[in-house]
Amino acid sequence: MPTAIPEFSIRIEPKGLSFSAPSVLSLCEAAYQAGINLPSSCKNGTCRTCMCRLLSGQVRYQIEWPGLSRDEKQDGHILSCVAHPASDLIIEEPRAARTVCAST
Repeated sequence: MPTAIPEFSIRIEPKGLSFSAPSVLSLCEAAYQAGINLPSSCKNGTCRTCMCRLLSGQVRYQIEWPGLSRDEKQDGHILSCVAHPASDLIIEEPRAARTVCAST
């Protein structure tokens, strides 16, 4: 019997945008599917364009050590292009915006 893929609620502050994200997608991918643009460029955790702050919840990474220093990680920074939700999340990303063609 197939196992259900966990899905989590994501809220983006200070804009108050929200979307659902399955654990198998990065935050950037899930946001894009929900009609929300989170800044990103390389999509592999090295350029840091997608760096934002995790205010609440937990993420996991598919790569061993994403392009963040220990201090940045301790300060709550995450890379949304390679971060997958492991719980409901609140993130701080003032550059987030609804896409023009959003269907939600």
